[in-house]
Amino acid sequence: MPAIPELEQKFGRGIDVVTLLAQAGVVATGGKYRKRQAIFNQGSHADTIFYLQRGRVRLGVVSRQGKEAVIAILPEGSFFGEGSLAGQAVHTMTATAFVDCSVLAYKKMDILTTIRKNPDFAEFFITYLIQRNARIEEDLVDQLFNSSEKRLARLLLLLAHFETDEASESVRVSQETLARMIGTTRPRVSFFMNKFRRLGFIDYEKGLRVHPSLLTMVLRD
Repeated sequence: MPAIPELEQKFGRGIDVVTLLAQAGVVATGGKYRKRQAIFNQGSHADTIFYLQRGRVRLGVVSRQGKEAVIAILPEGSFFGEGSLAGQAVHTMTATAFVDCSVLAYKKMDILTTIRKNPDFAEFFITYLIQRNARIEEDLVDQLFNSSEKRLARLLLLLAHFETDEASESVRVSQETLARMIGTTRPRVSFFMNKFRRLGFIDYEKGLRVHPSLLTMVLRD
């Protein structure tokens, strides 16, 4: 899970949500999903909260007209499906294993009971959701005010985990998925990716790797 300084100060580094829940008596059901396998589908019954132990998960939605949009690609340490805690009877999006994944499933009522009875977990979970909401707001502002080129640069930096690590990770995502995430076409993404490569912001020597210099594209007026 991305570092949350306030929680690390209280609970120590390397917060283990599985341990927190186990200490509260909450039992999880483990599952492994292969790449492109659906974890849950849009419109399916929602009564479970999921926690991503390993891998990455893609959240996507399909409109009534059949248009598909990628909402997010979640990193390890993410909760998803938590909309059921707010009363959603069915899932409003589809969660798919972006790579091979290990996922824990918790019953909604068990999580709700733990939030009410366990202050430590309640603080942890609420802080996590506030951080997630802040990210969504940043994404919305990015979508409304920035060009496709800037949105792509910011997305690549996020996927490469520049927020938490000094060195980038290899980014394994198709141009079609990138296009759906930033609201443009695949040819436009291809054009910008070629430009980024010419400028030395990315390379393909060992998969797609993003360099810190790409940040200049995001910060540019």
